[in-house]
This record gives sequence, structure tokens and C-alpha cells, in this order.
Amino acid sequence: MLLSLAQWLQTISPEFGYFRVFQYLTFRAVMAALTALLIGLLAGPYVIRRLAELKIGQPVRGYGMETHLSKSGTPTMGGVLILLAIGISTLLWFDLSNRFVWIVLLVTLGFGAIGWVDDWRKVVNKDPEGMRSREKYFWQSVIGLIAAFYLVFSISGSSNQGVWELFVTWVRSGFSVDLPAKAGLLLPFFKQVSYPLGVIGFVVLTYLVIVGASNAVNLTDGLDGLAIMPVVMVGSALGVFAYVTGSAVYSKYLFFPHIPGSGELLIFCAAMAGAGLAFLWFNAHPAQVFMGDVGALALGGALGTIAVIVRQEIVLAIMGGIFVAEAISVMLQVSWFKYTKKKYGEGRRLFKMAPLHHHFEKSGWKETQVVVRFWIITMLLCLVGLSTLKLR
Repeated sequence: MLLSLAQWLQTISPEFGYFRVFQYLTFRAVMAALTALLIGLLAGPYVIRRLAELKIGQPVRGYGMETHLSKSGTPTMGGVLILLAIGISTLLWFDLSNRFVWIVLLVTLGFGAIGWVDDWRKVVNKDPEGMRSREKYFWQSVIGLIAAFYLVFSISGSSNQGVWELFVTWVRSGFSVDLPAKAGLLLPFFKQVSYPLGVIGFVVLTYLVIVGASNAVNLTDGLDGLAIMPVVMVGSALGVFAYVTGSAVYSKYLFFPHIPGSGELLIFCAAMAGAGLAFLWFNAHPAQVFMGDVGALALGGALGTIAVIVRQEIVLAIMGGIFVAEAISVMLQVSWFKYTKKKYGEGRRLFKMAPLHHHFEKSGWKETQVVVRFWIITMLLCLVGLSTLKLR
């Protein structure tokens, strides 16, 4: 929005030439981060106070950690603060004609709406389980598949080709259109190694990445500050990849696919980092507010969508290793419990408690130890992910 205003001012008078600084992506990214940070810090106390007045408090499951019972009643749904800061900051600083930022925004808000309904049912209906899994996965799948079909043609085409036009061409060709190499699955640490996926393969992979990342971040959001800082770090690292793939010069030098327009995602990533740090101010132990599903599902969906656009799905799994480990721990725990119950008549557990962070709590780690150590691991994994920029 401000970019369009700056460009218009330059056309009406040469005196506004200094507004050319708005054309620099890095400048707008810094300003987006600062804007989101200020919005979060200034609006945070009001949002928390309103959530408390509405008695939107976090219910604690009866089978949860005993040490968490004292958190019952802490305002939840604080994710609305994050989404508010991201939304306003992104709309102010990004190029409104960029289709990649719009699709990330829509996916983020769509998953946020699912989380809102889930949290609302937990609070209003006093149901700790919230939205049932089938219903939640259905709506996540709808958003994920729509985004996947949009992205496969948006990434494959050029800037002057319409997504709908490419979709029609694919249908008329008998669903056999060949996609360019940049739409394949890229392997990190290798130069220009891309496995062709085809339209269906791309859609399936994108769906799994978006929905999987959304639920993985949601499962990680169980301790004060545990999820938000890894989201900030992984999102910031993805912003670097977006900047590289969006630049014809840097992408060619570093052997990355050039995806015109993807660099504008740096604005969204910067806004997400600023909003996340502002939220951490209030979410640090002991937390004044929890993000709830409205924030966790939305942020996870955003990370997955950005990773698909910049063609770094595998790198996302590396940098978001904590999210992956949390999700896998739940799947293993549930699968093993069901298997042993069917075979032995009594369910057995692989972990003391799932997700994984609760296992370490049960093992004697303090909450702050789990959180900070998971942060350190994420920082190291992000450095490994960023090393793929050059180690190819």
C-alpha cells in the first residue's frame, strides 16, 4: 500500500524522489518487521485485557501435566494479536500486485479461522478437545488443496500467464502437462537436482507440507514461548530463501530456481518475525497469554506455504526439526498404543507423554529448560538450512 503511494507521489512531483527508497525490498522488510513489532507491543496489553474480560481462558485437559494446572484460566486466542500485526504490517509494506503474498495471507487467515472456531468451542462450550479432528482436517484439506492447485500453476507459469489459463490448458491436455524443473522437488546440498513431480505430485506434496506444518506447529505450542520463537527463526530463514529465489542474479549465482515475485515474501516473513517477537514479550514464562490454535495453525500453514513457493520443502523439514519431532512423537505414541492394545489387550507407550516436550518434562526437565533448549536446537537447524544456500 505504501509502495503504491510512494510511486504515485514520485509521478506527480520530482520533489518526492526520496520516496524511491520504498522500492528497495530490504528497506520495506525492515519496516514491516518494526511495524509488526510496534503493533504487537502496543496492542498486546489491550488484547490480553479484553480476552480476560471475555473470560476466554485456557482450559487444561484433565490428563495433562499436573504442573500446568496453574495455567488454567490464562487468556488464550492470543494468536489474533499475531495475525493482526502480520496482516496490517504486510498490507502496508508489500507490493499489492504480488500474487504469492496474497495466497500466503489467505492461507494464514484461513487456518487462523479454523483455529478460531476450535478455540471458541473450547472456551464457550467448555470442551477441552474443541473442534473434532475429522472436521478440522476437512477444512484444513479444503484450504490446503485450493492453495496447492493455485501454486502449481502460479509457480510453473511466467508473470504474464494467468493461473486459470494454465489450469484450463492442463485439463484440455488430458492432465499431462509437463512442469518446468523449478516445480520439481529440490534436494538441498546438490546443484540443480530436481525430481519431477507432475501436477498431481506437486499438489499432493504441497497439501502435505501445508497441512503437516500447520498441525506440527500446533502440537509444539504446549509450553510458554516454545512454539513462537522457532516460528520466528524458521520464518526469518525462509525469508532469506525468498529473497534469493526472487532475485535473478542471486538465484543464478547460487544455483537456485528463479521464481519471479517470490522475493516479496520477505515482507511477510519480516512481519511474521516482528509480530512473533512482540507476542513472545507477553508469552514468555510465566505467560500472560497463549496463542491458541488460532495462532499456531495459522503460523504453521504460513511456513508451509512459503516453503512450497520458494521450493524448499525439505529444508523446511530440516530447519523446523523441532516441529517434525513433535508431530512424529505423537504419531508414534498413538500408533504404538493402539497396536499394543490390540495385540496385548493393554496399551503401552513409547514416550512418558506426547508431544515430545511433555516427555522431557516428565523426565525432570523444567519448563524453561525445555523451551530454551528447543530454541537452541532450532537455531542450529536453521543454520544448517541456511548453509544449503552455498554448500551445493
